[in-house]
Amino acid sequence: MAWIVLVIAGLFEVVWATAMKQSHGFSRLWPSVVTMAGMIVSFALLSWSMRSLPLGTAYTVWTGSARSGPSASGWRGWARR
Repeated sequence: MAWIVLVIAGLFEVVWATAMKQSHGFSRLWPSVVTMAGMIVSFALLSWSMRSLPLGTAYTVWTGSARSGPSASGWRGWARR
C-alpha cells in the first residue's frame, strides 16, 4: 500500500509543478490554489508512505517520479519560451 501512496504522491508533484507554471507567478487564483493544495497533498502522502518505507527509498522514488512527470507532460520548468 505504501508504494501505491508514494506513486500517487509523485503524481501530485506533477500536478503542482504544472499548476505553478499556469499560475504566472502566483498572480492567478485557481492555479495558485491548486499549486498549494498539490504541494500539501504530495508531502502528506510522502510522509505517510515513509511510515513503512525507508527514507532514502521513498524520497528517491518521490523525486524521480516528480521530475519525470513534468518532462513527460512537456513542462520546461523556469525556461522562457
